[in-house]
Amino acid sequence: MSQRVVVIAHRGASGYAPEHTLVSYFTAIAQGADYIEPDLVMTRDGVLVARHENEIGGTTDVAGRGEFAGRRTTKIIDGVSITGWFTEDFLLEELKTLRARERIPQLRPANTRLDGRLEIPTLEEILALVRGVEEQRRVRARELGLPAPEPIGVYPETKHPSHFTGLGLPMEERLVQTLERHGYRGADGRAFLQSFETGNLQVLSRLTQLPLVQLIEAAGAPYDLVQSGDPRTYADLLTPRGLEGIADYAACIGPAKSLVIPRDGEGRLGKPTSLVADCHAAGLEVHPWTFRAEKEFLPAGVDLEGELRAFLAVGIDGFFTDQPDVGVRARDAFTIGSAERIAK
Repeated sequence: MSQRVVVIAHRGASGYAPEHTLVSYFTAIAQGADYIEPDLVMTRDGVLVARHENEIGGTTDVAGRGEFAGRRTTKIIDGVSITGWFTEDFLLEELKTLRARERIPQLRPANTRLDGRLEIPTLEEILALVRGVEEQRRVRARELGLPAPEPIGVYPETKHPSHFTGLGLPMEERLVQTLERHGYRGADGRAFLQSFETGNLQVLSRLTQLPLVQLIEAAGAPYDLVQSGDPRTYADLLTPRGLEGIADYAACIGPAKSLVIPRDGEGRLGKPTSLVADCHAAGLEVHPWTFRAEKEFLPAGVDLEGELRAFLAVGIDGFFTDQPDVGVRARDAFTIGSAERIAK
């Protein structure tokens, strides 16, 4: 298990800047996140870029770009009909002419100040950003006679991998090769690779020793299992037998947070489930998602720090948050408090 609870910057510091932009990732690093999380999709020419979905109508200015009006189309993505603009229909050089927009401006109006100013980053650019910040930190530490700083981790998610494989754009080898070029390799390589599907994680397990994370929705089933006619659901994956199966290829699960602590009928945090203990018994870490500071996402009666304290007390090993600064503060305060209680 991890030496300490890790703070994962969900799509960067997406509570403070439009998600999946270099500004968002840089802000997360500055706020002390242990890992930054890029969701990855593919361009038509096979480049990994960071977007929450391959449909980009809601997170870029593409809808207002007349030259791309003809690219608007309807596709079936993971069994759901979606209309919009899709990254796989664009070359990288075309995507680079677009500009990012805040995905939920009604909840995060301050982030709209950056609308139209930021590019869609490639995975290569994100890793180059991390490498540059790390080098600056090492230089500064040497100048001050301080110990070398901790490396910055990355936590990429493959989005809709079956869909992209079906288009002749498999993601797995490209992802591993890109990470290895930047030094991310081995079981201690400061990278987690995650997916809601199972098959591509099993492919990745044969390509890399980096730890893998099986993401778990609160309901439904992994799309690759649905597509293949496999009747197993996410709930089946969380049975003792299911967790043993996950442990064959992954080091961790990333469950919806309601699977760790559900909410009661009034929207308050209820009694924790046995999921964390069950996962630890199977040798799996637990990194639930997603913790956000806006009241629309919070349980009744607590702020984000209070919600995180409740989950930390259950024994989670890490968590995804849109506000990394709050996450780091809550994690550190809980760690100090736990150490003081042990000392007494």
